Amino acid sequence: MKHINDEKINKLINAPQCSREEFDLIIEKAKKLQRLTTEESAKLLNIKDKNLTDIIFRTAEDVKNTIYGKRVVLFVPLYISNICANDCIYCSFCKTNKTTIRKKLSIDEIKEQTRILLERGHKRILLVAAEEANEDSNINYYVDAVKAVYSVSVGTNRIKRVNFNCAPLSIENFKKLKASGIGTFQIFQETYHDATYRKLHRSGPKTDPDNRLDAIDRAFKAGIDDVGIGPLYGLYNYKFETLAMFEHIAYLEKEFGLGPHTISVPRLEPTYGSEFIQDKENIIPDEEFKKMVAVIRLSVPYTGIIMSTRESAHMRNELLNLGVSQISAESRVSPGGYERSDDHNAIPNVQFMLSDQRTIEEVIADLVKFGYIPSFCAACYRKERTGKVFMSIAKPGNIKEKCTINALITFKEYIEDFGNEELKKQGGILIEKKMAELNEYDREVVNHFFENIRKGNRDEFI
Repeated sequence: MKHINDEKINKLINAPQCSREEFDLIIEKAKKLQRLTTEESAKLLNIKDKNLTDIIFRTAEDVKNTIYGKRVVLFVPLYISNICANDCIYCSFCKTNKTTIRKKLSIDEIKEQTRILLERGHKRILLVAAEEANEDSNINYYVDAVKAVYSVSVGTNRIKRVNFNCAPLSIENFKKLKASGIGTFQIFQETYHDATYRKLHRSGPKTDPDNRLDAIDRAFKAGIDDVGIGPLYGLYNYKFETLAMFEHIAYLEKEFGLGPHTISVPRLEPTYGSEFIQDKENIIPDEEFKKMVAVIRLSVPYTGIIMSTRESAHMRNELLNLGVSQISAESRVSPGGYERSDDHNAIPNVQFMLSDQRTIEEVIADLVKFGYIPSFCAACYRKERTGKVFMSIAKPGNIKEKCTINALITFKEYIEDFGNEELKKQGGILIEKKMAELNEYDREVVNHFFENIRKGNRDEFI
């Protein structure tokens, strides 16, 4: 696979644990918000000493808070199609799975799903589409879907940002996707291990691992400068996947001058009709998973780390302290899934089983309890603080001020429009605490926006 040297990565995985002196030097580098090399990251992944692991955890929390502050961005996935031309044996959407009920949402159905989400308080949507055979037909559908989401309003509330997770496109079609108004283009390599990739993807356009890897290159060349990447943990050795991803990022930084806006860390979950039997050696124990997330935060400090509802509520809450900065809430992973309020795992056309089925109200209440500001911010995308501009602010830790202010504004909007009495009380206490931490000028700025919210204004940001 391009940019991935299996021999180099395997040597790093099997290297002996580094000395305490080496460890301290790496941690000091991370504290300065400097990118770690793949070799340095491997040394942290190989740490077994609990005391040193605790240092990794504390440093990851400090780095995350230094760059982004104590805010957590919320989004919700909207699956629009599960009709797929690929035969990926670990996925319930694979074309050979006869148990999956196939559905492709119409534009009116996409608008209705969006309306449901707006009524629950969501402001940021990740559109997710399976890969049909005709790319030119796909892109027209994708563009229409993005426009449909943006067209819906419920009172003064609209979706602020639409990100898109879809199959690789040509440069020309990526330009069309960008012109539709998307924020981040997200694509997972699934596995960076070439032999495993080819074994698991038996037929369809997804069989070429290099075409999938090159999708980020084509997106950058088309002008999409916010991208999201990540492997699906559980298909192969997690250390290999993480280090290979770091090599991929190093290539992107060298070639294009910027890396991923987000990194996702999904772990493989059971699903209906899948033939895949996970090798026990590829299952990541929870403690190793937490360390891996922390190392990602230290290795790529500027990136947003996404934690989905594949993980339990307990694990997601824990990982907020180890570097996670974005989470989904009350996800449904089947087309049209937001029409139902019962156990989503009982639906036979879900892509995978969900562990965290809390409502958005419950997720927000927990964030507040743990001292995090729930954020629906989309300011950077709308202020054109993306790509290299965003990186120039985020890398030295200067985006935190804007993140905190915009988080407070969007949280205040949510409380006023959707909060119950208990959330208004607890959220108000949290807002007062966070306001006290701001300098005088920033407090005046936030109070100005709060006054506008009281007057009925919505969707203001800096």
